[in-house]
Parts: sequence; C-alpha cells; structure tokens
Amino acid sequence: MREQADNLRGAALMSAAAVVFAAEALAIRWMTERGIPIEVQVAFRAAGQLIWTVPAFLASGIRVFRSRRVPMHVLRGLASLFTWALYYGSFARLEAATATVLSFTNVIFTTLLAGPLLGERVDRWRWAGTLIGLAGIALMLRPGSGADPLGTAMAIGAAIAWCGITLTSRSLTRTESTATILAWVGLVTFGGAAPFALAAWVPLGLPDLTLLAVLAFVSPSIIWLVTEALRAGEASAVAPFQYLRLVFVALVAWLAWGELPDAWGWAGGAVVIAGALVVTLAEARRR
Repeated sequence: MREQADNLRGAALMSAAAVVFAAEALAIRWMTERGIPIEVQVAFRAAGQLIWTVPAFLASGIRVFRSRRVPMHVLRGLASLFTWALYYGSFARLEAATATVLSFTNVIFTTLLAGPLLGERVDRWRWAGTLIGLAGIALMLRPGSGADPLGTAMAIGAAIAWCGITLTSRSLTRTESTATILAWVGLVTFGGAAPFALAAWVPLGLPDLTLLAVLAFVSPSIIWLVTEALRAGEASAVAPFQYLRLVFVALVAWLAWGELPDAWGWAGGAVVIAGALVVTLAEARRR
C-alpha cells in the first residue's frame, strides 16, 4: 500500500512537471508573437535559475560554488544555455505539438551517446527504443511535411544539447552536491545569456515584463518536481507521465492557434513517443 501511495504521489508530481513544461512552451509562442526577443526570454529564464539558488547561497555563502570540477560545471551550464536557446527558438518556428515531440528525442540521443562517452552498457531494449524513435523522426520530417527547416534543426539541436545536460549531470552528481550544480548552472547560463539579451533588447510594457518574471520564477520548478517525483515513486511507474505535456500542448495550441498536425505528423509523433517510452522504461529498470 505504501509503495502504491508513493507511486501515486510521484505520478502527480511528474504530471505537475508536465503542466509547467507545457505552460512554458506555450508562453514561448505567445511571447514571441508579442515581439519579445528569444534572447530576452532565455536571459530571464537563466535569471530565474540563478534566483532559485539564493537560499543555498544564503546558507553556505560563496562555498556553494566551491568545486574541483569547474570546467565540467561550465560545460554543464553551456549545455543548458544552448538547450534553452535552441528549444525556445524551435517553438517560435514550429507547430507547438511538433516542437514538443522533437524535444522528446533527447532520450534517444542520450542513449546513442551514453555508451561511448560514459561507458554505459546499452541493452537491446534501449537500442530498440532508439531505432523506433529515429524511424518516427524520419516519418515526421518526411519530404513534403512542410516543417520549417530551421525550426526543425533547432529542435533536434536542442535535443542533442539536452544530452549534454543529462550526461554532464550524471558525471557531476558522483562528486558534487545538487546545490553546487544548480548554482553553477544559474551563473553560467545568466552570464552567457545576458550580453545577447542586452543586444536584442526592445522596450517592453508591464504585462510583458510580468509574464517574463513569472516564467523565470516558475520554470525552474520543473527540475524540483521531476526530482521529487522520482524520489517518491518507482522510476518505471513515474517517468512515463512526463509525456503528458504533449497532450496539454497540443490541446491548447489547437484551441488558441488552430494548430493541428496532419495524419502523418500524428503517426510520426506516436512512433517517436513509443521509442522514447521504451528507452525511458528500460533506463528506469536498469537503475
């Protein structure tokens, strides 16, 4: 009974993370249509990440940044910065559902890189899920699909950069505290994004600034929600709930913008998610 209750709590937390993820994606589209530059959006997102480390900084002072693995922290921060920049850019150019599906391919690319970079053993189920996911990508991006080439490249680039987050995090968590990792992420991403935001800055009204501030403060909660979800329940029972964000994104995009992928797009998306789900469950069981 206790295990079932923990899995229910974990599923609820992962579902909440999916809602926040979907809200962030839809906010990107809305802010871009209002003329807020992507560079400014990313800088606010990075500032929010830095703000979330303030309690750790107040508790530990400058020691929260103390580490013998500074280059790896910088690499982790740059991976986050590139991921956010490309991810935000993809939602500005693609249908929301398509961009969301392509973001799920990060688990597929992580599988391809985990073996050679981390020396992890990739079993047949993870390889099967990877091949299924690649077939889904080919189906979605078939000739004549009409998908914006630059937006597609950004989405896939974001997924590959997301692998950098996953792989560097796996390496850092062996020796570093979560507070130190997040503190460095906030510092590197904000330091990297701020110059581009200043160069692209345009006058913004109070509603736009308020939305940016809310997004900056709320978006970092995704990490906390996912972490607590996996802490509460079994990964194999909890992890699949992250894919609910496609449902939320597709529904709102249809209601707000009339976006609805064609039959081939839905079929390719279903294949991508099936492959990602196989990899997710195989990874959960491996751990």
